Amino acid sequence: MQFEQYYQQVRRKQKMDALMWSSLFMLLYLLSGHYAEFSLSTIIRNAPALFDYIYDTIPHLSWDVLFASRDENGRAVPGSLIYWGYRLHIQIPLLWETINVAIAATLVSSVIAIVLAFLAASNSYAPAPVRFGIRSFVAFLRTMPELAWAVMFVMAYGVGTFPGFVALTLHTIGSLTKLFYESIETVSDKPIRGLTASGARPIQRIRFAFWPQVKPTVLSYVFLRFEINFRSSTILGLVGAGGIGQELMTNISLGRNDQVSITLLLIILVVAIIDTTSGVLRKKVINGDSQ
Repeated sequence: MQFEQYYQQVRRKQKMDALMWSSLFMLLYLLSGHYAEFSLSTIIRNAPALFDYIYDTIPHLSWDVLFASRDENGRAVPGSLIYWGYRLHIQIPLLWETINVAIAATLVSSVIAIVLAFLAASNSYAPAPVRFGIRSFVAFLRTMPELAWAVMFVMAYGVGTFPGFVALTLHTIGSLTKLFYESIETVSDKPIRGLTASGARPIQRIRFAFWPQVKPTVLSYVFLRFEINFRSSTILGLVGAGGIGQELMTNISLGRNDQVSITLLLIILVVAIIDTTSGVLRKKVINGDSQ
């Protein structure tokens, strides 16, 4: 009898909690939707305009001349794949440039973030003022959007890949440092206590107790951030930070709708390849560490 009363009491409390949180979330949803000017009727009403633009970007290919090379004058035949991809010799190097910017930004920021993370973790050996200063600094870095960093560096250093590289690096340092020091703070302290009892120095404790535990998580975050950086680097090109994003912005501005579609297709293909490859590498590294 007492168990039944207790069970019913717990059930009532769970129902009240579920009702309270559901009501709170619904209120927040309606409030945020109001200030965001969300309107389902507007979305439905203006959807045809969106599909019209998407239709305009679809290339007008003809099966009869799809694989045609060039005419007698050496010009690409309209409706052929060569005619659609007449700017590939420009777009592919820009795409490669974007990939290299993402790789460079990820590698540089990962090394810096690992060092800062060990100094910022609450279970590390850094003084409290150092930990607070680093956490405040990286919070500032990740609070500033990549686009804001890119605009500032474009104005300072001009159009090119360097502003995009610096913008991605700064924001990635802020993001990865937080992820890394939170991972460090969750490690088991048993190996640390064992090394401390045997007289190990702080750097030895970090190397042999902290790092083996956080290495799989750190590598996983690095791979994930590389995927994010490639996507972000295409966006940064829209503000003049170089790469394939700048080509996309140029095509949109000049109304070259067929080139908008092939540029987007190239970006989607590269993102898919990066997602697949990094996923395989991430699993291989993590599973290899666990064996």
